[in-house]
Amino acid sequence: MAGRRGRILSGIVIAFFLALGAGVWYGYQELPRIPGVPKAPVVGVPEGALNHKPMPAYDGPHPRVMPRPPEYYPFPITIGEIGPVETLFAGPSTYPFYCDENSVTKRQPLIDNHDGEGVPVFAQDENGELTDEVIGYSRDCSHATAVTYYYRSTTDGDFHLLEEANGDIDQVTVNGRTTDFIVRLETGTINRYHYAIAALRGDGETASRPSPSNWNRRLIYQMRGGVGVGRRQGDISKGDIVSRRADQLARGYAIVYSTANQTSNHYNIWLAEDTARRLKKQFEALYGEPLYTVGLGGSGGAIQQYLFAQNAPGLLDAAIPLYSYPDMVTQTIYVFDCEPLEYFFDVLDADNPRWKDSRERTVIQGLSASNEVESRFSTLKTAAALFDGRYRDGAQGATECTQGWRGLVPLVNNPNFAHFSNYFDDEVAERTHWTHWEDLRQFYGAGESGYANSAWDNEGVQYGLAALRAGQISIDTFLRLNASIGGWKDPIDQSGEKLWFLNGDLFPAELSVWSEQNMNIGSLDRPAPRTRASLEAIEGIYRSGHVFLGDAEIPIIDLRHYLDGELDMHHSVASFSARERMRRARGHADNQLIWVAHKDYTPLDEALDTMDRWMLNIMDNPEAGVAANRPRDASDQCFDQEGNIIAAGTNVWDGAWNGRPSGACMEAYPTYRTSRQVAGAPITDDVFKCHLQPVEQALAEGVYGELSQAVAERMVDMQRIFPTGVCDYSASDLARPSEDLIPGRQPVRIAGHMITPDYREVLDSLVEGEPVEPAPGEQPVSVSMPMEEGARD
Repeated sequence: MAGRRGRILSGIVIAFFLALGAGVWYGYQELPRIPGVPKAPVVGVPEGALNHKPMPAYDGPHPRVMPRPPEYYPFPITIGEIGPVETLFAGPSTYPFYCDENSVTKRQPLIDNHDGEGVPVFAQDENGELTDEVIGYSRDCSHATAVTYYYRSTTDGDFHLLEEANGDIDQVTVNGRTTDFIVRLETGTINRYHYAIAALRGDGETASRPSPSNWNRRLIYQMRGGVGVGRRQGDISKGDIVSRRADQLARGYAIVYSTANQTSNHYNIWLAEDTARRLKKQFEALYGEPLYTVGLGGSGGAIQQYLFAQNAPGLLDAAIPLYSYPDMVTQTIYVFDCEPLEYFFDVLDADNPRWKDSRERTVIQGLSASNEVESRFSTLKTAAALFDGRYRDGAQGATECTQGWRGLVPLVNNPNFAHFSNYFDDEVAERTHWTHWEDLRQFYGAGESGYANSAWDNEGVQYGLAALRAGQISIDTFLRLNASIGGWKDPIDQSGEKLWFLNGDLFPAELSVWSEQNMNIGSLDRPAPRTRASLEAIEGIYRSGHVFLGDAEIPIIDLRHYLDGELDMHHSVASFSARERMRRARGHADNQLIWVAHKDYTPLDEALDTMDRWMLNIMDNPEAGVAANRPRDASDQCFDQEGNIIAAGTNVWDGAWNGRPSGACMEAYPTYRTSRQVAGAPITDDVFKCHLQPVEQALAEGVYGELSQAVAERMVDMQRIFPTGVCDYSASDLARPSEDLIPGRQPVRIAGHMITPDYREVLDSLVEGEPVEPAPGEQPVSVSMPMEEGARD
């Protein structure tokens, strides 16, 4: 009997562990990880490409006032030829550089050397399949320009090769007439990156001589997002431009796109602009000059639009940034706080039951948190708890830091880590410094160690200051928090990552979701040293135009779904950060509208139609400028799940960010803060390096509010934690150049017209205004149809 019970018990135990193992394996399979080694990895680089020599940071003129060299390439690129390889002004090509796929043509990159530089190019057998015979190498990943025609099928609504049509070609109405929904898609390479041009097929056109007869003369420049550290070309496919922009193609828009304008491939705004200029030249050589060019794209695609508007007016005449941030580099300021703060909550202060509720972490992190959202790392932590007690009894729910940003700090900051390193030969990968800083070393500069300088700094930052002042945390917690959190180690001192789902190991000896091995960590007895940035690097990145200073003249409709409650990284406060930067630079932000919608409704057509009427007003009356030509019914607004306007007008987005009672849209879609705003930084979130003041001075000036006495009693601890002082956010960035980087107030070109910039007196607070009511009976007009006089404003 005892033996039977033992067998039953053993069976239950085995079944339990099998079920657990199956669950862990399923969860493991669902996690992202480093891809395998491709057939054609980068096997070599040109001599000297990875010498990592010291270099100064950029100290030249801002791109807004920098002349661009004349174009030397004879556009258009003809079918069968390749576009320019070297950039016009963005600098020499960097290596290694991985050749990604053009899935439209399904061709390999062209051979450009036989010296083992770049990726191998293989011979093909009689069936067109690749063999293992290497016939050359592609260092610069060029592809010959090619044209493919697609049609949308009435059978399944998808796009197929035109030669496959069988009486199922859909039709659309553009420019007042009906035509087949057939799209000409051109692909090739410019500046080593894939490009694409898509437009409806015109009357009597051939592949080499397209006709603009079904084009509405509006051009959309599509841009895309992601977090990239360079070194790769990016993939391109039919879906990237034809399927993605089907609705706009159906309305007669032409679309252009380049993988150089996808920030998962790089964040070099000079390279992005250089390529965009050339791609527009290719388009105009084929189709003619558009009435206007409007930018469209989300996240990193939105960043490019704000920076193009600032750095290169006229490249885009209008912008519709989706899920925007003002720029990439200032996002690192608070994003790099995420893992040190999470490590404090999860490990260093794990005995505090308060942090088991993820929502409580918002008082210090600022960003949204929820107990209703299941962490995407929950399966990983459950499995890791078998090996590491730090993962047991974790927090309920998740924060934006873990749900939205986890894994990106190592990618941007750790020179030893890139999730796509298997695309490169082991020796090449080991010699490459995989960081954002390194990819933009021509702007950040590089020190004697050979590593690029970093702009990240947290010296003097008082984490949780606003929570302390509000009585949400005690002085003990405040001190322990700031003593524990140091910063990130110098690049030369960092080691590899310990994220098993990214390293490809199933049961590692060590695991860290926080990367604490690359942090400086301390305690109240021995406070951790903070990270001190290179002032030269910060100044260089300001001068190079990678920071949005707010000086943008073109019409902007900043559009997003409200995703804060889902802990998505695309938090809504970023739109208001951009707005306040514009107000500080120009005295107003009347050329920027903020639209936020429920995630189930996308008012993109409304945005395009509103922008069209705005642009036509500017073309009709250029002397009035941008803001004065805004349509009467164009205002800030928010939309519900069904697409109904919840509220519209001047004050609908008022709230804590501008010191006013919350407006109707802010009530419906409230914003959160960032960790640096909680620490006292302004809504602009653009202070890399704060001015420091002694703790005693901060105390005398009332920085700690009603907690002043408690802070005074712990002055010894405060001085040990902040030996060089604490941040004085009443002053601007210590490393921001003192001169006006965009002087002169010169006219800007918008849609072919010279527009006088609209600068006004900068006020301490926004001016109160009356809500803007829609004009009676006025509705958006489709841009593919003729407009009657008076229908634009």
